[in-house]
Amino acid sequence: MSKREHEAGVESKDLGPKPPKAYKNDAFLNSGEARLIRVMCELEEPKVRLDEQNIDNIVMFFGSARAKPKMEYEAAVKKSEAEVAASPGDSKIQAAHERLKKQEFLVGMFDVVRDTCKLLSEWTNQRSEKGLPAYHVGTGGGPGMMAAANEGAMLGKGKSIGFGISVPFEDGLNRWVTPSLGFEFHYFFTRKFLMAYKCMGLVVAPGGYGTCDELFELLTLMQTGKIKRPLPIVLIGKKFWKDCIQWEAFVNYGMISEQDYTQLRFADTAEEALQFLVEGIEKMEGEVKAESQAK
Repeated sequence: MSKREHEAGVESKDLGPKPPKAYKNDAFLNSGEARLIRVMCELEEPKVRLDEQNIDNIVMFFGSARAKPKMEYEAAVKKSEAEVAASPGDSKIQAAHERLKKQEFLVGMFDVVRDTCKLLSEWTNQRSEKGLPAYHVGTGGGPGMMAAANEGAMLGKGKSIGFGISVPFEDGLNRWVTPSLGFEFHYFFTRKFLMAYKCMGLVVAPGGYGTCDELFELLTLMQTGKIKRPLPIVLIGKKFWKDCIQWEAFVNYGMISEQDYTQLRFADTAEEALQFLVEGIEKMEGEVKAESQAK
């Protein structure tokens, strides 16, 4: 061994190992021990991004992920009919077909959600030109009613947020979410927190358990004073919501107050929904202004 090689060998041995820093150790960061770090990241990174893009007020839209626009629905029905014809004795295929046919009413509701978000984005753009606070569309980032809302915001030349979640039956965010405002959560509770964090209005279209979960969670936060602002709440599809939930019965049995019920507004058109949102937002802004002047 030459003198140079010997010295190089000694020098490399003197350096010793170079372990990764803990915050760059992927194995550790994905371990159970680092779960709280991952939770903190899911809470803080979205807040930073929302603040960077001046997103202060979000109107959340919830509804069925199964909803489809007319052409997609008709194509799905034709495909389902072909499957039934090919397997006439398959009870699961027949049941799925019958369920799909029951969802035809969602086509009209899909259009109402998309049009509401278009109108809302146009309205908020007009406010922004006057220096007034903007209100942006927010969704769970998935398909169905969520995609309708994000698409409507895009048509109205507005930004929209997608609070996505990693689940087996949804493959990423829908294509209408503003790219820089798309989020992918692992934990449901961090996602729910961010959905409520800047929520200044709620619009709920027909949906199942997941949709009702989001609706009742925000209603509970308002009822218990955890959300102190009187959010406008609009339920799209009067017949659906009044058939599925006997709201007056809650009042009659003393489980909720009359105010808890009357805060809900029911709409069948985009124009109705926007009117209720605007009235609720302007009322909320007026109360905040009055409180600040009284101090």
